[in-house]
Amino acid sequence: MVARSCMNLLDLVSGDILDFPPSPRALPRVMTVPGVISDVDGKERRDDDLSALSLEYSQKIIVVANNLPLNAQKDQKSGRWCFSYDEDSIFWQLKDGLPSKTVVYVGSLNVDVDASEQDKVSLELMEKFNCLPTFLPSDLQKQFYNGFCQQTLWPLFHYMLPMYPDCSRFDRSLWQAYVSANKIFADKVSEVINSECDYVWVHDYQLMVLPTFLRKRYHRVKLGFFLHSPFPSSEIYRTLPVRDEILKALLNVDLIGFHTFDYARHFLSCCGRMLGLEHESKRGYIGLEYFGRTVYIKILPVGIHMGRLQSALDHPSSSVKGREIYEQFNGKKLILGVDDMDIFKGISLKFLALEKLLEQHPSLQGELILVQIINPPRSSGKDVEEAKKDTHSTAKRINERFGYPGYEPVIIIDHPIPFYEKTAYYALAECCIVNAVRDGMNLVPYKYIVCRQGSPKMDEALKIASESPRTSALVVSEFIGCSPSLSGAIRVNPWNTDAVSDAVNLAITMSSEEKHLRHEKHYRYLSSHDVAYWARSFMQDLERACRDHDSKHYWGIGFGMNFRVLSLSPSFRKLSMERIASAYKRTSRRAIFLDYDGTIVPKNSIVKSPSPGVISVLNNLCSDPKNTVFIVSGRGKTSLGEWLHQCKDLGIAAEHGFFIRWGKQSSWETRHRNTDLGWKRIAEPVMRHYTEATDGSYIEPKESALVWHYYDAAHDFGTWQAMELLDHLESVLANEPVVVKKGKHIVEVKPQGINKGLVAEQVLSTLANDGKSPDFVLCIGDDRSDEDMFESISTKVFPAPTEIFACTVGQKPSKARYFLDDTADVTMLLHALAAASAPKSKGCAETPLETAQVYFENIA
Repeated sequence: MVARSCMNLLDLVSGDILDFPPSPRALPRVMTVPGVISDVDGKERRDDDLSALSLEYSQKIIVVANNLPLNAQKDQKSGRWCFSYDEDSIFWQLKDGLPSKTVVYVGSLNVDVDASEQDKVSLELMEKFNCLPTFLPSDLQKQFYNGFCQQTLWPLFHYMLPMYPDCSRFDRSLWQAYVSANKIFADKVSEVINSECDYVWVHDYQLMVLPTFLRKRYHRVKLGFFLHSPFPSSEIYRTLPVRDEILKALLNVDLIGFHTFDYARHFLSCCGRMLGLEHESKRGYIGLEYFGRTVYIKILPVGIHMGRLQSALDHPSSSVKGREIYEQFNGKKLILGVDDMDIFKGISLKFLALEKLLEQHPSLQGELILVQIINPPRSSGKDVEEAKKDTHSTAKRINERFGYPGYEPVIIIDHPIPFYEKTAYYALAECCIVNAVRDGMNLVPYKYIVCRQGSPKMDEALKIASESPRTSALVVSEFIGCSPSLSGAIRVNPWNTDAVSDAVNLAITMSSEEKHLRHEKHYRYLSSHDVAYWARSFMQDLERACRDHDSKHYWGIGFGMNFRVLSLSPSFRKLSMERIASAYKRTSRRAIFLDYDGTIVPKNSIVKSPSPGVISVLNNLCSDPKNTVFIVSGRGKTSLGEWLHQCKDLGIAAEHGFFIRWGKQSSWETRHRNTDLGWKRIAEPVMRHYTEATDGSYIEPKESALVWHYYDAAHDFGTWQAMELLDHLESVLANEPVVVKKGKHIVEVKPQGINKGLVAEQVLSTLANDGKSPDFVLCIGDDRSDEDMFESISTKVFPAPTEIFACTVGQKPSKARYFLDDTADVTMLLHALAAASAPKSKGCAETPLETAQVYFENIA
């Protein structure tokens, strides 16, 4: 029999059964920190096993990225490997923001290492560089990176759909390779982690499912993720066949970082549309509630390493190159572009805008020069080759049209050049243009601003007075991540070549005073928001997001890529049928409160009337004179009366307790007879207006309330309209004695002083006044409105010791101390209680639980 530890039995078949290749051999007995020797047997280690480890060591931050921040080269003569830090890598630079932490890096090398050398290289890198390499088999590396990452994820995240036969369509074997590679990265993290204290910071789209493997092994792992690429809109992302698996994997972290609000907004929209999750902002923090955990969202663009740029500017070769460029282009207006060679950088569009500028302003011919530095492509393929061909042919045509001996308006530098040489171009360019049609961040504008600030040595080489005002002019695409933080830049739509042409003209003709003001604004921002600030800020938020880990209990649920953990209070546990049946048998005055939808009738059921089995068990419970049983629901009295008409001794509280009756023979009562319902004449037209404007919504009229439902509306639009309706109703009903509340896919207006908690108090007080104060109270419900009941019975003072069981349906955060998985569990529990008080036949020795199980076997 399958244990019901999943939220939904469909989880048992929804996970991908992947054929993972064996992980490379673990690092042999590496003492990663004093007193701790890493596991080498490859077995998963539970959180409880960590208690035996020594805790006397420094806390680590484990930075996991596709590539290690290392340069690697093998000497062909001696055969020895030479390694050094890659000072241009953002992963090496971010450690400056974490001065008090030990940073350990996990990732791949950019070279192939023979299997016979891997152990030796691993030991050397761990000892000298705090780096642990992941060695992926060459076939797996090709399928993982060149395949799924570059052919599926990267184009999709840059809004490129596989619409045509020559595009790379989704290939499940590449997805399996992606998952397998992520598992290998997780295995390597396991060699150096102590999940009780260490933090893990995962980077970028290559490792988006790694959090699932780590969370499965270490439920309390302190885990952050930062996406360095765009996150596409839900209309694009939802085309990905494995969209849910990736979203659920990302939701296994504690903090997710994005460069811009747009990227975060798209991610939240995907979570809402595809997983039905809602987010909320509290005191400036955006959070998603996910199975009892809060997944926080951070929006902060990455910065640059100011010291690295200053060092490059002060390099003697930079000054020499700067002087050379100054003499080469003396008297010209120099515009600079620095881009990777790929289809999204918009280099050809930039050239077309320059062509239009020269065409419209003949005076600039012979005076204006665009130097385009093209970095080597990060990937290969037909698209890259076509983009390169188009770039060169466009430049050639422009030069033939407007150039002459000694002058070319477009100069392409299409070969690797040293970093100091780039800084020299940055320092001398009058304007920098970044025209990408889609880019995650792009730090070129930042580097340009810092280099335009100059340095003493560069100023000396160019004969610039140190006190002279600094200027810069930026033209940036509105589709790149750094655009929102550069408020002084001229933002353009790269597809509109006319607008780009005008922007470049504005940039080069702008007054020096305005260029100076814009430059100062940008430089102040970059100085205070460098890469160290970015890393420090992310880690501070990650620490805050993980601060309550030790106070929660975690349950693992789901299989494969659908795995996630449920975070619960330590006192929150599943209701034991044996325990409650025992308490039930010991007591003589019992009060039982049951919600209707989602408790005794499945919430997603089309048939809303109770099943014959539910009617039978309710009648059995009501027939015991020791029991007082109430259905407490938000539904109307007419519907509940019809559905439950066979239960003559059952109490019903309808419309959250506005109407109450103690049995079928009793009349409906209300403590709110004099309630003024005139507010309906105000609220109903407002609701009707939103219903007409929101497809899929409807109004549920009740005698005491009005409810606007939007479950069938488009998620984003319905949520938006619900917030607008809530605000509208609160405004027009401000002076009315009503409460306006937003629930799950509803907005409800009802009189003040009406909730399920008051129903429980009224029933219990009536029983006490009749000398029947209960010594057993059971309350079961599934939604927010039932929390009032849980709180009421849990805080009430009873005259005698009382067995109290507040139980929610579904494993989720609640004021209740107990939970049951679903309505089937609730019905089984009720049958067990009914059997506990029913007279047994001679010779019958079945327990109440066995009786309930027999019942379910019979109806099955």
